[in-house]
Amino acid sequence: MLQNLIDVILPVFLVIGAGYAATYLGYFKEIHVEGLMKFTQGFAIPCLLFLAIAHLDLSSSFDPRLLVSFYTAAALCFAAGLIGARLIFRREWEDCIAIGFCCLFSNSVLLGLPITERAYGPDNLAGNYAIIAFHAPFCYCIGITVMEVVRNRGNGGRHMARSVLYAMFRNALILGIALGFIVNLSGISVPLVVDEALGLVTRAALPGALFALGGVLVKYKPEGDLRAIAFVCGISLLLHPSLTWLFGSLAGLPQDLFRSGVLTSAMAPGFNAYIFANMYGRAKRVAASSVLIGTAVSILSIWFWLSLLG
Repeated sequence: MLQNLIDVILPVFLVIGAGYAATYLGYFKEIHVEGLMKFTQGFAIPCLLFLAIAHLDLSSSFDPRLLVSFYTAAALCFAAGLIGARLIFRREWEDCIAIGFCCLFSNSVLLGLPITERAYGPDNLAGNYAIIAFHAPFCYCIGITVMEVVRNRGNGGRHMARSVLYAMFRNALILGIALGFIVNLSGISVPLVVDEALGLVTRAALPGALFALGGVLVKYKPEGDLRAIAFVCGISLLLHPSLTWLFGSLAGLPQDLFRSGVLTSAMAPGFNAYIFANMYGRAKRVAASSVLIGTAVSILSIWFWLSLLG
């Protein structure tokens, strides 16, 4: 168990910590962090996802049981966060939706991919890529649809549909995934020179993104309703993987897909949770603090889930 912490988890969080320390001490300025994040999130990781989806064996990777297990659990966590924020913390409905989104959106790319790769090897990431392919569209579709329904009661559905589509298809990650599907399903072969060039870029994607993640966390202060933050972290780090484990077991998922589903669902809330809250100006402090505290606490929770998965 201790070896998991040392060999699998700590290297990932040491890179995050290096980014945090470099930014906190002033060696890396905010503009540098923003540039690195823009490169990784807007270019390198979309290239990584494009290559992964383009070369993926869709018939074996996109097991409906994995997607149903993971996303049913995610939707239930969104509902639990929304209802809990309303009944327990008496927040306004818009705040409740933003808090529910924090419980819904796990950090599947920046944490889920490197943790799974280090734990089980690069050949066991097919389930991760299958989940990631639908992650942002699924989460944004739920979050934005519910938020727009609440905010635009009586104004018709045209504005709501436009908001959902705009938020999804301006996202570089989604565009990379969509292009990967087009190449895969059409049978178009990526020229070797292009494939090699993209491969060079993708090698910098995850380490660069992890370093930038540490730098971005510097500006988030643990403030706001600590009870609400603890509530979000509990749902994200414990309830979501527990439900995925339950549904995956009942569905008889193969071991590699089962591990990918549980580990991805066990990740802390991703930055999209804060982006969503900031987009609507709702529960921003809870979202930012949940990302910060959830990422720190996930060192132990990921260790716990890795120990159970074996």
